[in-house]
Amino acid sequence: MKIAMIGQKGIPSRSGGIEIHVDEISKRLACLGCQVEVYSRRDYCDVEFEDGNYLGVKIRYTPYINSKHLDAITHTLTSTVRALLSHCEIFHYHALGPATLAFIPRIFGKKVICTVHGLDWQRGKWGSFASSFLKFGEYATAKFSHRTISVSRNLVGYYKDKYNIETAYIPNGVERPDILRAQLIKEKYGLDTDSYILFLARLVPEKGVHYLIDAFNKIRTDKKLVIAGGSSHSSGYELDIKKSAEENRNIIFTGFVRDQELAELYSNAYFYVLPSDIEGLPISLLEAMSYGNCCLVSDIPENTNVIGTMGYCFRKSDTGDLARKMSMLLADREKVLKVKYLSGTYILNKYNWDRIAVETKNLYKSLLKPEGKNMSGWRLGNEGKRHNLN
Repeated sequence: MKIAMIGQKGIPSRSGGIEIHVDEISKRLACLGCQVEVYSRRDYCDVEFEDGNYLGVKIRYTPYINSKHLDAITHTLTSTVRALLSHCEIFHYHALGPATLAFIPRIFGKKVICTVHGLDWQRGKWGSFASSFLKFGEYATAKFSHRTISVSRNLVGYYKDKYNIETAYIPNGVERPDILRAQLIKEKYGLDTDSYILFLARLVPEKGVHYLIDAFNKIRTDKKLVIAGGSSHSSGYELDIKKSAEENRNIIFTGFVRDQELAELYSNAYFYVLPSDIEGLPISLLEAMSYGNCCLVSDIPENTNVIGTMGYCFRKSDTGDLARKMSMLLADREKVLKVKYLSGTYILNKYNWDRIAVETKNLYKSLLKPEGKNMSGWRLGNEGKRHNLN
C-alpha cells in the first residue's frame, strides 16, 4: 500500500503539532510494511536528506510560493500532482486548507482521507477571506474524502452535528521521554528544577500566551515564567507579547527549542500552562504530561478531555482566574505533587503512537478492500450519504 502524506510543512520538524503527528505515524506505518511518501517544504525541515530516505519514509520535496497565504496551498497542489505521478494509492491530507484540493485525486480514482487537527478558520491570525477559504476546507474534509479522521472527540461531535457523518477518532500520541537534569537550561537561562513555570507552544494568538503574561504580571513570585516557542506568520503578535513582558525580568523568552533544551525544560518545570482559546488535540500538552508535569489549562474541551483528573483548569481567556489558579499552585506544593508523578503514566496509557499507527493502517486497508468500492461516491448531501457521480 502506497500512501501520500500531504498538508504538513515537512518532517522531521517541530514547527507544529501536525508535523509531529505526521512524523510519528509515518515512520511507524513504514515499520508496518507501508510505503509512505511525506511531501515536505525544504525550509521547514530540521534536516534535509539528499536521498530522501528517513527511517523508512520517502521524503519528497516539492516547490511552493513562500508567503503567509500561498505557501500551504501551492505546496499542496504541487505535492498532489507529484503523488499522482508517483502512483500513490491513498492520499492522506492533513488540516483544512490542504483538504480543499482533495477532490483532485478523487477525479483520478484514488482513495482520499482527511485528518482534521482543528478548526483552523477560528484562529485569530487569519483575515476574512482566509477564514472563508478555511471554512470551505472544513466542508471539503467532510464531503471530498472517503473517510475523515478527527484528532479529538469534540471534533467527532462537531462533524456529526454539522454534517451528519461519522468521523474516525484517531488522536495524537506521545512517547515515553527521558527525564533530564537541568544542565543546558541552567547554563543558558539560570534555571533549576522547579524554579520556573513553563509555556511551550507556538507564539500565535490562539495559544493565549498574552493571557499568561497578563496573569503572571499580576502575581507575586520568585519563580520565572519561561515562554518557549517561535512564531508562525505572526511576528507582529510576538512583538506585542514581548513588549507586554519587557518590564518583568522574571519572564524569559527562549525562542524555538528542540532536543536537549526542549527535554530539560519539560523535565524541570514546576508546572506547565496552556491557556489556549482554540485547540485540536495539543501535542505540547501531551508531551508536558508525559514528563510528569502538573498542568494548568484553559477549560476548553480539547484541553480538559486530555488532563481528566490529572491537572487543573481555569476559565478560558479569564486572566483573573488564571492568576488565582497560578497563585494557588505556587502556594500549595501538595496540589502540584498530587498530579505531578501520576500524569506521565496516565497520558502514556491513553495516547500511544504505536496503537494510533495501527488504527490508521487499518483505516487505509478498509478503503482498499473490494467492498471499499462501495465508497466511491462523494458525500455531497447534507444528510451525509454518498452520491455516486462517476
